[in-house]
Amino acid sequence: MSLRLTQRQHKLRARSRQFAGDVLAGVGKATAHLPTTEERFLATRPAYEQLVAAGFLRGCIPASCGGDSQSLIDTAILTEELFCGDTSVALTLVGTVLGVQPVVSGGTESQRERLLAPFLRTSGAPLAGFCSSEPGGSANAAAPAPAEGLRSTAVRKGGHWYINGTKKWVSSATGWDRGGAEVLCVLCRTDPDAPPMQGVSIIAVERSTAAAVDGLTLDRVIESPGYKAHLLPEFSFHDVTADADDVIGPEGGGLALGSAAFASAAALIGIIGVALMRSAFAHTLRFARTEYRGGPVPIIDHQAVGYALADAKTTIEAARSLAWRACLAVDTGHPATAELANQAKIFGSEAAVQVVTDLMRVVGVDSYDLQDPLNGLLQDALALPVFASGNLGMRRRTLHTLLRDPGYDPLTAYDAG
Repeated sequence: MSLRLTQRQHKLRARSRQFAGDVLAGVGKATAHLPTTEERFLATRPAYEQLVAAGFLRGCIPASCGGDSQSLIDTAILTEELFCGDTSVALTLVGTVLGVQPVVSGGTESQRERLLAPFLRTSGAPLAGFCSSEPGGSANAAAPAPAEGLRSTAVRKGGHWYINGTKKWVSSATGWDRGGAEVLCVLCRTDPDAPPMQGVSIIAVERSTAAAVDGLTLDRVIESPGYKAHLLPEFSFHDVTADADDVIGPEGGGLALGSAAFASAAALIGIIGVALMRSAFAHTLRFARTEYRGGPVPIIDHQAVGYALADAKTTIEAARSLAWRACLAVDTGHPATAELANQAKIFGSEAAVQVVTDLMRVVGVDSYDLQDPLNGLLQDALALPVFASGNLGMRRRTLHTLLRDPGYDPLTAYDAG
C-alpha cells in the first residue's frame, strides 16, 4: 500500500530534477527565435543527446529488456521531473519510449535484442515511433467492413512485407533528417479478409544507420500551438519494406498489442499533466508571494488567491497518486490496469487544463502575455486530452465498454496498490 519512494527512486528523482534544471530549463528560450517547428526540433538535439548520455532513455526501458527501469513508476518519476525542465525535449523522450513499447511488450527475445540495442546505449540521439494514428482519425481502427477502420496496409511478398499508407501525429517518426526514426512500429492491416482483431498487425521498420528508410516521405510538419520544439509529422509509406519476421507479437494481433502499449502511455500522460500543473503552481505561488498588484499586502494574503492555490495543489497530489496506482497496475498485470490507466489519463490531462486556467486567473491578464510561462503551459496542457488516444473518442469509450460488461466488478481496482 505504501507510495513512499525507495532510496534508489529518491536518487533517481534528484538526478532527474538536477538535469532538468541544468540542461533542459534553457532549451525553450534558446530555440524560441527559430521560425518553424522543425528548426526548433533540430535545435533540441544537443539537449536530447545529453539526456541519452545521462542514461534517461535507458532508464525508461525495463531491466528485463536490458534497460535500467525497475518499474513504470521509475519512468513516471523521471518523466515528471524532465517535463518540469522542458516539455518538448521530454516529449521526444516519451514518444520514443512509446515507440518501442510494442517491442518491449510483445517482441521475441531476438527482436528485443536487435531492435532495442540503439536505445540501450548512452550515445547518439536514437528515436522511435509507434505509428498508429492516421489522417481522419483512428478511434475506429477496429471497425469491420463496410467501415474503413485502419487504412494502412502491408502485403507479404516472399520474405518481405511491403507497407503502404499515411500516418500522422507520431512523435519524431521521421527522425532528425526526415529519413525516419531508428525503429518504427507500424500498425497496419495484414489480412484484408479477416476481422480487424485478427487482421491487423504491428510490423517493425528498422532504419539502417547508413541510409534513410526507403519509401518513407515527410508530407508535412504539423505546426501546433504547444510543444513548439517537438516534431509531429504527417508522413507516408510507399512500399516500405520490412523482413517477414519483423511482425511484433502474433500476426493479426496488432490491435490487442497496441492497446497494451497505450496502457503504459496513459499512465504517463497523467504524470505529464502533473508536471505541467506543478510548473504552473510553482510559478503562481512565487507570483502570489511577491506581487502586491498595487495593494498593501502580497496577494497570497487574500483568501481567494490562497484557496485557488490550495485547490490546485490538492488536484496535483490526487492526479499523481492515481497515475502511480495505474503504473503499479501495469507493472503487476493487475486486472484493473485498463480501468486505472484510462482514468489516470483522463483525470490528469483534463485537470491540467483546468488547473493551469485557474492559476492564470490568479496571475491575471499578464498570464496572457506569451512571455509568461502559464501561457505556454496552457498550450501544452490543451494537447493532453486529445493526443495518445483522445479522452472522448477512445479513453472514455474504453471505460464505457468495461462498465457495459455484465461481469464488470466495480471493486476490481480496490486493491490495485
